[in-house]
Amino acid sequence: MKLITAALLFLLVSVSPPVEEEKIPWKEDRKLTWADFKGTPSGSEEFVASTNSGVTYSFSYSERNGVPKVEYKILSNFYPNLSWYRPAKVSDYILGHEQLHFDISELHARKLKKALSELPHNREFGDKSKVIYEQMEAERRAMQNQYDSDSDHSNIETEEFRWRKYVAEQLDVYDDWK
Repeated sequence: MKLITAALLFLLVSVSPPVEEEKIPWKEDRKLTWADFKGTPSGSEEFVASTNSGVTYSFSYSERNGVPKVEYKILSNFYPNLSWYRPAKVSDYILGHEQLHFDISELHARKLKKALSELPHNREFGDKSKVIYEQMEAERRAMQNQYDSDSDHSNIETEEFRWRKYVAEQLDVYDDWK
C-alpha cells in the first residue's frame, strides 16, 4: 500500500495576509457593511475606501494502490483588517463599488473551480493547477484594475452600473461553481 500526499496552499490576494488574518468568505446573502472595514485609511485623500479581497486555494494529491485522489478547496475572501474607509466621505453607493471588488474575486474563484474541475486528477494536477491559478490571478487583478479605470473609482456612474450588471451576469454564468 503506497500513500503519497502533497498539499499546496496559494493565497491569491493582492497582499498576502498571515494565515491567522481575519477573513470573511463571500456569500450570496451576505453583503459587506462599513463595519467590516477595520483597517486604517492610507494613500491619497481622494480615495474614500479600499477593499482587500482575494481567492484562497488549496489541494491535496494522494495515491493509494495506484488510484489517484485529488481534493481541492477554493474560497473568495474579504480581509477586514486590510480594508479601510474614510467615514466622513462614504455612502451606500461607494459601499456598492467596494462590494463589486469582492464580487469580482468571487467570480474568479468560480472560474478557477470550473477550470480545475476539467483537469485530469493525476500526478500532474499540482503543476497544471498552478499554471491555471497564475493565469486566473492575473485575470482577476486585470479585471479589478479595469473596473476602477472604467468607472474612475466609482466616479462615472454609467460605467459603475454597467460593471455591476456585467459582474452579476457573469456570476450567474458560473453559478454551478459557487
